[in-house]
Amino acid sequence: MHVSEKVELSQSDCIECMDIRCPVHGSVKTRGSEMEGIVVSSKARKTVIVERPYTVYLSKYERSLRKRSRIAAHNPECMNAVMGDAVVIAETRRLSKTKSFAVTKVIKKEIE
Repeated sequence: MHVSEKVELSQSDCIECMDIRCPVHGSVKTRGSEMEGIVVSSKARKTVIVERPYTVYLSKYERSLRKRSRIAAHNPECMNAVMGDAVVIAETRRLSKTKSFAVTKVIKKEIE
């Protein structure tokens, strides 16, 4: 890349991130599935709980059930997802006992 070339930076690139587990700035690679969900908890340090609603059809009763899955995901400093945000999470290698996903993009910030 030449010095005279301009590079567009997204919102996440403008914030300095020193997290080695960040999928954008760190050394962790993403693989497999990528999902959207809503952050329902951000109490733990660098961790968010992302909830995804889905439906299951029961043929015996000819009805659909509404269920939800709650996934623990790594929340890098540059993303800073908080409760109520819509986020995209991607599968990574196992980061801890419960975390195998990382937040890659914040779609919609919660208005305070």
